[in-house]
Amino acid sequence: MDLLTLPASIFTIALVFSRVGAIMMLLPGIGEVGVPARVRLGLALMVALIVGSIVGRSMPPMPEQPFELGGLIIQEVLIGLYFGALSRLMMSALLVAGQVAGMQSGLAFAQSFDPTQGQQGAVMATFLNLVAVTLVFVTGLHHIFLTGIVGSYSIIPAGSIPDLGDVAQLGTQVVAQSFRVGMQMAAPLIAFGLVFYLALGVLSRLMPQVQIFFVAMPLNVFAGLSIFAISLGSILNVWLQHIEHFAQSMN
Repeated sequence: MDLLTLPASIFTIALVFSRVGAIMMLLPGIGEVGVPARVRLGLALMVALIVGSIVGRSMPPMPEQPFELGGLIIQEVLIGLYFGALSRLMMSALLVAGQVAGMQSGLAFAQSFDPTQGQQGAVMATFLNLVAVTLVFVTGLHHIFLTGIVGSYSIIPAGSIPDLGDVAQLGTQVVAQSFRVGMQMAAPLIAFGLVFYLALGVLSRLMPQVQIFFVAMPLNVFAGLSIFAISLGSILNVWLQHIEHFAQSMN
């Protein structure tokens, strides 16, 4: 490598790493809390080198003033955090589905640590998150995410300031779609809960002296878990289609 081209190459890699590292810090399956920081840093650097070789020619010229360089790097970090947050919002559909399924089956207060969220969550939501992260790698969706990182440069080129209106609109659409998909995933449990609690309400009126909701709680848990297990494949298939559509829209 010629010494005259060395600073420009370092500038390109630093600029690409600013966005790629921020995206991968929040990327599902790679940016999880359980993944060691050194592993995430190594993966981000490796992906940045690959992405830099692809989009290096579209990089803006290296600014002459240090504060301009710092502002450009901060701008790329913010753009990367934005795209990473969008991919993380896709996981919120699983959280919605797990919370609704837990409420309908009587397990809403059963909490466990969710490594994908970094906090306590419903047991069903934690289970769905862990299975979904596994499916991301099993089905090869992480490859689509990585190609989506390259596609982010066609949506927001390096060095350009995005339209805040479009940014807010896209974020709102992703949140709305995630909530809609989460409710679709929990639809079997919602239907079960409506029928089951309606029947318990009728029985409670017919036999007011019996604590029917307390008596029927074991049946509620058993039926809820059974329906959840039967519909698990369909639930995860809906989420995979949703997140695949999002990843492909980034290309």
